[in-house]
Amino acid sequence: MRQWVSLLAVVAAWVVVSGAGLVDARVLPGPDAVGRAAAELVAAGTLLPALAVSVARLVVGAAVGVVLGLALGLAAGLSRVGHDVVDRPVQAVRAVPFTALTPLLVVWCGIGETSKVLLVVVATLVPVYVATVAGVHGVDPLLREVAAVLHLGRWGTAWHVVLPGALPSVLAGVRLALGTGWVAVIVAEQIATDRGVGALLTDARTWARTDVVVLCVALYAALGLLTDALVRAVEHRALHWRAPVTPGGEAVPSHDDARPSPLVLVPTPKEPS
Repeated sequence: MRQWVSLLAVVAAWVVVSGAGLVDARVLPGPDAVGRAAAELVAAGTLLPALAVSVARLVVGAAVGVVLGLALGLAAGLSRVGHDVVDRPVQAVRAVPFTALTPLLVVWCGIGETSKVLLVVVATLVPVYVATVAGVHGVDPLLREVAAVLHLGRWGTAWHVVLPGALPSVLAGVRLALGTGWVAVIVAEQIATDRGVGALLTDARTWARTDVVVLCVALYAALGLLTDALVRAVEHRALHWRAPVTPGGEAVPSHDDARPSPLVLVPTPKEPS
């Protein structure tokens, strides 16, 4: 609950400022005005379909981008040849803001759904790729040696050693990618579209409906927080074996520490010659 205190404080300040009339309602409408605008759009049958379209664009684009980023990251992290082939093109794409690719995607694919989804794919692929490569390179070399002793082979080592070891970094990359994906959705929906939350935002800007503009911004923020919370939940379940960490960076011992520790190979120190 503590992590929500700062956000609740911002909302409370918004309520106080708008209720006291410190800011013109045409500049910053209060929560009551935004709530009425939401009820109006729901009654008109435009808000929920627009919300569904925006979510679908993120889900499809992020699914493709995360899978491609994970595959390319594993190829670059596990193979030197794969790194030489994949890394430079992806780093070149990373250096270009994905917003700069928008006009080019529109020229190539038109103003339909394809260009919008592709922009989300590009925006989500790069963070997952970078995180996956860093996670693979960060796996303890001793674990690879144990896998070699057990004759797991290349694919067995990748599945049983590399992927679990790189999973914390990969999930962190997915969290970053989904946040960037929502930014890509916002950018894509500003370009010649009549569907989605961005279309409502564009119409509201045209007709000076600040209450609808604030509503759309709040919806994007809420959707971003929701997707981040979902990834956090997956991260908590998938990484339950990790010891929790205090704010000072120290690991908190768990009850599992009393169990016998797994086999650890300790190198024998060499005698001085």
